[in-house]
Amino acid sequence: MSYLFTPAPPVSVPVEGANPFPLNRIFCIGQNYAEHIREMGGTDTAVEPVIFMKPASALTLGPDVAYPPVTTDLHHEVEMVAAIGPDGVIAAGVGIDLTRRDLQGMAKKRGGPWETGKAFDQGAVMGTLRPGPPPESGAIRLSVNGTVRQDGDLAQMNRKLPELLALIGKYFTLMPGDLVFTGTPSGVGPLLPGDKVVAEIDGLPPLSFKMTDRKA
Repeated sequence: MSYLFTPAPPVSVPVEGANPFPLNRIFCIGQNYAEHIREMGGTDTAVEPVIFMKPASALTLGPDVAYPPVTTDLHHEVEMVAAIGPDGVIAAGVGIDLTRRDLQGMAKKRGGPWETGKAFDQGAVMGTLRPGPPPESGAIRLSVNGTVRQDGDLAQMNRKLPELLALIGKYFTLMPGDLVFTGTPSGVGPLLPGDKVVAEIDGLPPLSFKMTDRKA
């Protein structure tokens, strides 16, 4: 088939011992750890999680991630990510939802959508996927320049993966190629150019990258 212009190559995520995972969509879950809800100023720790999306252009594998434009308050959020195949969840990995917190805050005050704070280029850092069922418990942590900032357990999720998939399924049809970021524990904080980030979840391949200066 001919197109008006040459389309961009497909976006994919590496998979241990298998062919790459072809990306379709990125679903993200907010407010799924009680302590993170509290640190963001919330009081209802049983609130239904927030669902939002990021475009394929948000995906990056590192090892370098450019500091995004139009922000002075970029935050890290480490998350377990589930990969959807033809017959359900087929793999899992470590991901980081980068957030332009200042822009997200302004959107919240206006009661508007979060796209400017969440859906920017290179705003979803992804590690290698490991085939098989995702872990239900185990440490989830993130360090910056060797200092641990986020240190929780997957068992602390308010809603487990099957519940999250059912919740998303109320509003969208999950399809092969979708990634689901399942929420972040407490300890989110700012990143600066030059920072070295390491994210780990027990049983999954670790993720590391370096923040670089803004693109010219």
